[in-house]
Amino acid sequence: MIKNVSLTTVYCLDQDTARDFYVDVLGFVPRTDINMGEDFRWVTVCHPDHPELELTLMKPGPPQDPETAAFYRRQLEKGQMGGLGLRVDDCRKTCAELTAKGVTVLQEPEERPYGVEAVVRDNQGNWLVLVEPREFTPEDFA
Repeated sequence: MIKNVSLTTVYCLDQDTARDFYVDVLGFVPRTDINMGEDFRWVTVCHPDHPELELTLMKPGPPQDPETAAFYRRQLEKGQMGGLGLRVDDCRKTCAELTAKGVTVLQEPEERPYGVEAVVRDNQGNWLVLVEPREFTPEDFA
């Protein structure tokens, strides 16, 4: 029986700078950094309050075929990769703190039916959605 999600992939072009961003800027904790053969490195981080969910910071490549890996690299280079949704207590405050650390804001905090949302970009080309959630019903979207 499945118990929980324990691992998800965040693609990156440079595992060192990605790890540094997630640790030094976002406050994640480094977990694993192992070379596993020629040109394959397993790098993971996790949120300090949720060690059961690790983010694999992975360079595009095998087991993807070369065409798929190249597509992912192009998307990252253009800043067009979807990344993570991150729950925050205060979206406006978090967005201001990240801006002060040099993080690129793609969408300033805005009121939505489900809460306050902002979109920022990590240093690899992934979008990160910051959400300060609130209770909502389907009627809130009408």
